[in-house]
Amino acid sequence: MKTRIKKSFACQGIKNFRISTDIKQLDNYIPKEGDVVLFEVIETGKHKNLQTTTRNVTLMPEDQILGVFGNRYATNQFEGYVPDRPMEEYHMLGGGGVMGILASSHSKFEEVGPTRLKLIGLATDPFKRVINTLKVFKDELVPFSGLSASQTKIVLSLGSSMDSGKTTTAAFMIHGLKKRGNKVAYIKLTGTAYPKDKNLAYDMGADLAIDFSKYGFPSTYLTEEPVLLSLYETLIKDSLSVRPDYVVIEIADGIFQKETKMLLQNFAFMNTVNDVVFSAGDSLSAVHGYHLLCQMGIFPTALSGLFTASPLLVQEVESTLYKDSGSPSVPVLGLRDLMSENCPIFSNTMKVLQA
Repeated sequence: MKTRIKKSFACQGIKNFRISTDIKQLDNYIPKEGDVVLFEVIETGKHKNLQTTTRNVTLMPEDQILGVFGNRYATNQFEGYVPDRPMEEYHMLGGGGVMGILASSHSKFEEVGPTRLKLIGLATDPFKRVINTLKVFKDELVPFSGLSASQTKIVLSLGSSMDSGKTTTAAFMIHGLKKRGNKVAYIKLTGTAYPKDKNLAYDMGADLAIDFSKYGFPSTYLTEEPVLLSLYETLIKDSLSVRPDYVVIEIADGIFQKETKMLLQNFAFMNTVNDVVFSAGDSLSAVHGYHLLCQMGIFPTALSGLFTASPLLVQEVESTLYKDSGSPSVPVLGLRDLMSENCPIFSNTMKVLQA
């Protein structure tokens, strides 16, 4: 029986390929970020399913997966990297098909560990070269200028950390903006390839929902600043196809994360942003994150996130900020507020300038 290859979401843009199992080529192969390779599942661990372009498929030992080598930064899950030499065993770093070698994991996954893989083939082009997703789409990226963003309003959804509520915040903002009769696009600019966030945004009404994986990025972790800015410009340009009144941009992880911090400190990038909505998991991170952003010259339009599920945490944030004479008043918005037709925060048309 012919073995079925389960093609991962990270390989979405790869249409034509051949699988090389040539021993000589495999023995001399050194993994590179973006390389498309064929793995065999040795043992399932944390990831017992693989996200394809259509659905989540179950994984079993001896299954064959078409995945992409990439790095991952996920404080609540895995940290992992593309190895610089051939390995006897590789690991599934993300459910969208991002593969590499595990460096660390959250303690809740220490016992189960990562899904373990064996490299059994390379996806090659007609010239027997290993296909690399980053190279396939490299020429489609346009240089950063900020011109695309100037044709719409940009709302930036930031968070204090992973799982602080920024995706849900973005989705409910989109729902509210749609209620007000706006056209809205959603872009996830950074993170690890997985369609859940953009699917949620689309389900909540976005006229277009896209992310970095469209241009072959298995993840954006360790991406250089000029490339990340070019990716931003390209995705914004793509979003203009629906003539959006607003584009909601989500940046993964927290404001201390390398790429997030890099973007927030980039004046040219922040000068394209109209509004910043900051999500936090608890009252302390909400207050401290707000002050930290203000120190960077970034003044959030509103605070939201997981902490708004607790009336007591909301009271802590509001009482702390409102008593601090050095802090401007900033609204705290729960999900009902964000999706309300009367949500006041989107009337601002002035750019959020860094001091």
